[in-house]
Amino acid sequence: MGTSEGRGLALHTKMLLGFLAGAVAGAIAFPLGHATGADGALVQAGWLTALITYVTGPVGQVFLHLLFMLVLPLVFSALVLGVVEIGDPKSLGRIGLKTLGFILSVSALAVLLGLLAVNLFKPGAGIDAGVAEALMQQSAGQAGEIAAKGQQASALAVLMGIVPRNVLAAGVEGNLIGVMFFALMFGVAAAVLRTPGVNAFLAAVQGVYDISIKLIQWVIRLAPYAVAALLFSLIAARGLGALVPLGKFVLVAVGALAVHLFVVFPILVRVFGGMSPLDFFRRAQPAMLTAFSTSSSSATLPTTLKIAEENLGTPRRIGRFVCTLGATANMNGTALFEGVTVLFLAQFFGVELSLAQQLLILLMCVLGGIGAAGVPGGSLPVIASILVMFGIPAEGIALILGVDRFIDMCRTVVNVTGDLVGTVVVSRGEAPDPPEAAAVEAGQG
Repeated sequence: MGTSEGRGLALHTKMLLGFLAGAVAGAIAFPLGHATGADGALVQAGWLTALITYVTGPVGQVFLHLLFMLVLPLVFSALVLGVVEIGDPKSLGRIGLKTLGFILSVSALAVLLGLLAVNLFKPGAGIDAGVAEALMQQSAGQAGEIAAKGQQASALAVLMGIVPRNVLAAGVEGNLIGVMFFALMFGVAAAVLRTPGVNAFLAAVQGVYDISIKLIQWVIRLAPYAVAALLFSLIAARGLGALVPLGKFVLVAVGALAVHLFVVFPILVRVFGGMSPLDFFRRAQPAMLTAFSTSSSSATLPTTLKIAEENLGTPRRIGRFVCTLGATANMNGTALFEGVTVLFLAQFFGVELSLAQQLLILLMCVLGGIGAAGVPGGSLPVIASILVMFGIPAEGIALILGVDRFIDMCRTVVNVTGDLVGTVVVSRGEAPDPPEAAAVEAGQG
């Protein structure tokens, strides 16, 4: 099934038009809605504040809330069913190892790419001290909160978070990786038992999954309008000029992300997935646009699952397993960004890092990418914890907060695309779904 709505423009075309409309309208509204105050600071006009606060802001946020609302039932049902459909422990172990191997190797490659880019172009070496001081003062409070969270985000804390004491509390607190661990255990036990009672329960879980997918189909129709609203709110409030003082950092970070997205991923899709890269990107476009506009792998997960099964044609059990795990664990873009940011701030503060230390940073970023929350800004506490570890002032995060949302949008595209690439790669060589699978699932109760 494609992304067409049956008549008129295809959904991904509508989303692209919404993206362009929101970006252009925001770029026009920013100069019209801002004036320079007596102290030289920009003052936002009342009409623009009202428009963002009461119109475009709520439209975009309601869309995000609708997507986040569906994440928890979708994650649990998709992983349980994915594990049960994979079946015997040998198959599960093989697919699990292939998925883990893909996540670790491609994330390490992404971080290495980022570290090479920072060492080559040195974006932290040429920032004007006065501009840097002003940027840090603007975001000092927020940076302090992030630094405090970073001191708590130790490797042990991340590890303990994988195994939740209370799975309901983990769901409420947004600890998706804890929910995933519980769902994986639940699925393995269900696959081993397969008693009449378990089959009846699985039929109910299949119902939860089907209902979630139907709700997603309804919600995703709002995407073009939500994309326009989200982009308008961001650009109209901050303007593209916010990127200028840190232009070199933004170019290095986005450039490395672009190389990973448009060079590394196509090679993986072609060589290990046996698929045309152009065909892959055409089919994956709706998920990439949703990722860019929401800045959240978790919010994009419903769309990612739909694209994996319907557009890319990968086996349902593989898509459910890889994409659901990937929404929290397969963070190529986040890992790359973490490496770039740590080295950038080390350069800015004049902290010399040896090759061994940079390799350790690579390892920490790979693990940090797995532990980062799949929500906007979820990687910042992880970055703060790595900075503290290497004696780099964590408050330096204030430097990048003004441009983080834009880069967050870019790295989320890489994260989500990486989930779909992983699904294609892991699916190669695996048996397709049996045509009677859906009927069997429905009749087992």
